Amino acid sequence: MPWQKDLRKKGSAYRVWVSEIMLQQTQVSTVIPYFERFMQRFPDVRTLADAPADEVLHLWTGLGYYARARNLHRAAQVIRDEHGGFFPTDIDAVMALPGIGRSTAGAILAISAGLRYPILDGNVKRVLSRFHAVDGAPDENATVEQLWRLADENTPPDNVAVYTQAIMDLGATLCTRSNPRCDECPIATDCRARIEGRQGELPAAKRKRAARKQKHAVMLVARRDAEVLLVQRPPSGIWGGLWCLPEFVDRAGAEQFATRLVNAKVARAPLPDIAHSFTHFDLVITPVVAKCRGEASVRDGTALWYDLTRPARVGLPAPIKTLLGTLLERNES
Repeated sequence: MPWQKDLRKKGSAYRVWVSEIMLQQTQVSTVIPYFERFMQRFPDVRTLADAPADEVLHLWTGLGYYARARNLHRAAQVIRDEHGGFFPTDIDAVMALPGIGRSTAGAILAISAGLRYPILDGNVKRVLSRFHAVDGAPDENATVEQLWRLADENTPPDNVAVYTQAIMDLGATLCTRSNPRCDECPIATDCRARIEGRQGELPAAKRKRAARKQKHAVMLVARRDAEVLLVQRPPSGIWGGLWCLPEFVDRAGAEQFATRLVNAKVARAPLPDIAHSFTHFDLVITPVVAKCRGEASVRDGTALWYDLTRPARVGLPAPIKTLLGTLLERNES
């Protein structure tokens, strides 16, 4: 992997840190091109810390879970201002950085500096649960405590970087959630789940969550030639800090906003709905198209006329980026 190269060079902790954050809840194949573009633009902590938040979010567009990008940017600024631009090697200092928990901190320090800290990401939980036949659900407190104890017991005093990368890779490639490749596993001989024929049972199922909810939103697509009006969302919450179409509870609200502030006429032929899935709910977006007829009365700073032909380098939610791409195609066809 690109983040595994030159681990003994100065600054490797930065590359490992960025990769660990990107890999949270995201597949390796998806992360690789994002990581390479991110490193090209932000090759070190100071470059990232000094960059505008919009540019950081722009390079994160499509990767999802945008709080990760905001925390990464804030943490880089803390490292610049409080640690002289060098990634700290004290575990407590690392865990104090925004967006970094115990497992991520341990992984960064183990892989980049060879320091002995256990880790417990999803892949490691699965390997340990099967190897030691841990019966409890992996999201229960008692089970998590047991797995942390096992993670610490299995972490060797030497070659920690090799071990840490190996156990993560083992879970990602062989000890997978379904259809584990036990015949190729180097530790299968001693794995209790394999010995007992319980690979399909372990790890135990997580506690059932409530049924997924579906939410609806109406968004205004206000056009001004090749430009579309975007507004910046609040810094916290869904799509925090990203630039998005103005959102409303219903079509009437969108039409009122279009008439009053954007001096636009609403089209009767709307674009089709857009469906987007989050972790705990599904969102259905109904776009309302409006064409501006004159000057608009929108506040500077929280609003932006986004040129489809010369797009600004700002962070966009994935479905909004797709919609803007569709509008550009229609303009060019």
